Parts: sequence; C-alpha cells; structure tokens
Amino acid sequence: MSERDRAFMRRALDLAGRARGLTSPNPMVGAVVVGDDEIVGEGFHRAAGQPHAEPEALAAAGARARGATLYVTLEPCVHQGRTPPCVPAIVAAGVRRVVVGLGDPNPRVAGRGLAELRAARIEVVAGVLEEEAARQNRAFLVAMHAGRPHVTLKGAITLDGRIADVEGVSQWITGEAARAYAHRLRSESDAIVAGIETVLKDDPRLDVRLGAPWPREPYRVVVDSLARTPVNAQLVTIGTAARAVVAVSDRAPRERVDALTARGVTVVPCPGADGRVDPGRLLGWLAEREVRAVLVEGGGEVHASFLDAGLVDRVAVFVAPMLLGGRAATSLVGGAGRRLKESVRLGPFEVTPLGADVLLEADVARTTGG
Repeated sequence: MSERDRAFMRRALDLAGRARGLTSPNPMVGAVVVGDDEIVGEGFHRAAGQPHAEPEALAAAGARARGATLYVTLEPCVHQGRTPPCVPAIVAAGVRRVVVGLGDPNPRVAGRGLAELRAARIEVVAGVLEEEAARQNRAFLVAMHAGRPHVTLKGAITLDGRIADVEGVSQWITGEAARAYAHRLRSESDAIVAGIETVLKDDPRLDVRLGAPWPREPYRVVVDSLARTPVNAQLVTIGTAARAVVAVSDRAPRERVDALTARGVTVVPCPGADGRVDPGRLLGWLAEREVRAVLVEGGGEVHASFLDAGLVDRVAVFVAPMLLGGRAATSLVGGAGRRLKESVRLGPFEVTPLGADVLLEADVARTTGG
C-alpha cells in the first residue's frame, strides 16, 4: 500500500461522505478513476436506487478508464439490486487495477466482487484505509453483522450529568451550535427515538431541520408502554402520520391504541417481560423496514433500557458548561444503576467544540459481537 493509494482513497472517502444521511439502506460509497497519476473520473452513490459510485466515476472517465486504476471505498457489488451490478461495468471499462477500502459484508457480495475482478485478470488491492472506510459505514456494518440497526445514544447534559433541572426543564441546556449539530445527527438516522415522558413534557417534533427541506423522513418513534402519546403531538402532525411510530407493551389500553391508529399513527406491539416496551423487538421491527441507523434521544429511562439490553453501539453527548445539582434532577441514564465493574465501557472520545459546548462521541467497547 503506497501513500499514493492512500491519497486517492482519501479522496474517494471524501466523495462518499457527500451523501451522508442520504443513501440508506445502502452504504455510502465513493470512487475515483486515476490514469497517469491524474484523476480522470469521480463519482459517489447519492441515494438508494441511483447509480453506484463506480459506474458514475467510469462514465466521467470515459475512454480514459482503460488501463487506469479505480479506487473505491467499498467492494464492488456483483448482484442485481435496485441498480445493475458494478463488477461487469468495471471489467467492460478496461480498468487495469482496483484498489478497495473495505470488503462488503453483505452476504450477496462478501468477497465475490474481489474474486470476480481477479478472475477477469484485474489487479486487486484491498484494505486501503480500511478503518476509515469502516467508520464511515458503521451503521451499515452493524446491520449486516448483527442483523439490527446501529444505535446511537444521544443526549445533552450539564457538566454534572443532568439532562433537566429539578423541575424537569431541559430547554435549553446547550447553545444554538450544539442544537444545530444535533439535527445533523438526526439527518444521518433512519429513525429517531424518544420516550413518552419526553414527549409529554417537551412535545418534540423528532424531525430534521437543517435549513433546506431534508429529502428523507426518518421514523419518529415513541417508546410508550401505555399508548399515552397525544394524537395531536407534534411528532404525529408534522409529517406523514404513518412515519410516526408508537411502540407499546401488552398493557396498552385498546381505546388509546385505536385512537392513535385512527389518526394514521403506526402502533407497534413490543411487549417486554416486565410490562414495558422491549427495545430489541422495536429494533427488529425497524430492521424489517431496512432501517440502518437509530438515534435514541432519551430520556434517561429509555437510554437505560437500550443500554441494559446491550443494544447501544455509540454514544453522542453534548456537554454544556454549567452545573445544576439536585438529587431530583434527571441524569443521562436512568434505571437502577450499575456497579463500577459492570459499567458500559467506551472507546476513545472524539471531541468536537460547538460554541461554548462540547460534543463527546465514542463507540461502545465490545469484547464479543452484539
């Protein structure tokens, strides 16, 4: 692996990132065609159903693709999906060498793309900037390996860990820059989850607001054992009603369920053993609808339920420079608490300053798959 290969792969990763939040259920992919040390064609996958990165880059290169090197962030596909397979297009273009960032874990690909390229006598180099490519598509990888969506636990806290004051007021702990960035996190998600207490207190919209209208509408999900979500809640009225999802337990009164259903809300039974909503069942329902990335916004009890079930993959916490204190003030994670030796361990922090606030992000450390 040469520095030249790394440099062109970085360019391909940058291209892939232009479609962040837009390609689901597909992964982000970027491609660069290089001839005589010069980029002669570029492309990236813009949305599911649109051309993949490789044919877009090859089309831009035209005849100059013959004898060139193709850099692509993810193993080229060999199956017919929403679009034709990419490997035949690469072979037909006369590419001499293909450099790949990450193998595709999709069972329909899983090494077959590289094998078919080699069978066509194309030189293949794999694993260039593999870690960076994996981070870029972490949600897709979890979906392929674990069979469920990738889950990010998100919150906004004071320096002493409170998400609201002693009266339950949380608007606003963080400043405008942090709140704007939170919408970027929402834009990268296929479903945004909040608990019923948050819905009753704050009436959140659970939508994406980034200035221009966002072209995708994530599911707006409430964890609501007893179906207490008001039929006029903002998350019900601001978008397509069926994209508002209320996950209920088997204790939910039939009349409340019927009222929500009559409003067009999607009510999903997710009964847990303790009479609460089972987060695993909720993720299973979302996975059946090709949801890849879920953002769990709280509150503390919802955070605890996903953590207790071992279903959190990443944490994104906005920290404000203030102290609240108070035994009754709500913390980021509720539940019964844990012993120190049972704590949820995180990997290295990624730190992003946002005005007076700071965003801390880290992956949950796992010793086994899950």
